[in-house]
Amino acid sequence: MAVHRFTKMHGLGNDFVVLDGRRGALALSAEQVRGLADRHTGIGCDQLILLEASEAADARMRIFNADGGEAEACGNAARCVASALMEEKEADTALIETGIGVHEAHDAGEGRVSVDMGAPGLDWQRIPLAEERDTLHVGFAAGSLSDPVATNMGNPHVTFFAMDVAAVALEELGPGIETDPLFPERINVGVAQITGPASLRFRVWERGVGITRAC
Repeated sequence: MAVHRFTKMHGLGNDFVVLDGRRGALALSAEQVRGLADRHTGIGCDQLILLEASEAADARMRIFNADGGEAEACGNAARCVASALMEEKEADTALIETGIGVHEAHDAGEGRVSVDMGAPGLDWQRIPLAEERDTLHVGFAAGSLSDPVATNMGNPHVTFFAMDVAAVALEELGPGIETDPLFPERINVGVAQITGPASLRFRVWERGVGITRAC
């Protein structure tokens, strides 16, 4: 049986198992990903991250959700990977290749890392939605949630605003919204509460994962 070292990392509680395949290709099946991500019988994580060699950046990052499906991008994973790459090369910047292009990350001081994810996609076909709709007012409702905004940050997101995000039964509503026919590639479901002029509280149901601590 082959043995591979892994690193366990998290960004704001959004946690990852990171495998380094830059010096030797690692082929992972969906079943293996699910096994590693299982919090009872595996290592446990929201996403499994596989690093590969890249000609365009310091490393290529592949992201696998806990259900074994592959995602195109993840900001928290990029920050974790960038932290490791910057330490490795003793620098304060890192370039990470993802499914949507190359992200540039910087050491923001005090143990923090920032990453430029690019501008959000707002076109309904880019989200994607199953039909043309205004992505700032999607016209969709589920339980107590309605009138969401749809965006794409490499992954599709739909975000609802609520007066009290703690009162939203996201564990119950998340699965149905994620898999609604309006979202042909499934979708990440966020609920946001404005708490001040420059702050908000956010809860998330991630496609292929479930409730996570951050996104």
